[in-house]
Amino acid sequence: METRNLGRSGLQVSLVGLGCNNFGMLELEASRKVVHRALDLGVTLFDTADVYGNRGGSEEQLGAILGLRRKDIVLATKFAMQMDDSGAKSGASRRYIFAAVEASLKRLQTDWIDLYQVHQPDRKTPIDETLSALDDLVRQGKVRYIGCSNFPAWQVVDAQWTSRDRGLNAFVSAQDEYSLVVRDIERELVPALDAHGVGLLPYFPLASGLLTGKYKHGAESPPGTRFTIMKRLADRYMTEANWKIVDSLEAFCAARGHSLLELAFSWLASRPRIASVIAGATRPEQIEANVKAVGWKLSAEDIAEVDRLTRKS
Repeated sequence: METRNLGRSGLQVSLVGLGCNNFGMLELEASRKVVHRALDLGVTLFDTADVYGNRGGSEEQLGAILGLRRKDIVLATKFAMQMDDSGAKSGASRRYIFAAVEASLKRLQTDWIDLYQVHQPDRKTPIDETLSALDDLVRQGKVRYIGCSNFPAWQVVDAQWTSRDRGLNAFVSAQDEYSLVVRDIERELVPALDAHGVGLLPYFPLASGLLTGKYKHGAESPPGTRFTIMKRLADRYMTEANWKIVDSLEAFCAARGHSLLELAFSWLASRPRIASVIAGATRPEQIEANVKAVGWKLSAEDIAEVDRLTRKS
């Protein structure tokens, strides 16, 4: 498994990461099989959040499963999204961060978090308060590195400037949606990350399944699949514009003896700012497919053609 540095930091992560958003909804033994297979294949980045698994379930399962293997991985989690119905347990204030990290450490059964990420911007809290609190956690040894998720470009730049101006630990990563059919972040966010040396961790690399190849244009979604169960996702991704791209990409892949899934991962892996491609899994064979998928080394000509095929008018 190839490893890459996360941004300008010394933190190295596996090129394929495991998104743990399904844990806590899966049975413990099913999650255990996925984790163990990921470890066997050299996956080191395990990404979760306090809200995953019905508020805490994902972290609890990871804590129960990892045991002595905790020291072998880069454990990433997030905070800021709502952890109760009232909204009191949410945000990025100093008061809440200190409570949230202790709760995550307890659920994860660990003394430290390798990458602690602000899951979404908090409009009510100044960024300097958030960064100061996170800096304290790094100095205390409870957190090794910090990152953000779902921040617009201007807020990433503001946060990096604030950290530099005040001598605080800065974000080393940004986690955002990025795939062959969702490339909006290339306009402003990616240039901002490049300018400030922030690593990119793309989530939904398969566009919630659209890029797996199991869905076909004009055909009913297979029973039990995500787009069948969650209509809002189907409405979001199964658009005519996206189908036009998918149909073109499938022809591109077929001509080169590869699958659409392989292209989805390998294309992301070819982007210079990306440190690890995060994808969830509910079965060990999905992890195996994801790890295999990054093996296609795209040529400059391939990348140029993919860019042409995925350009939206």
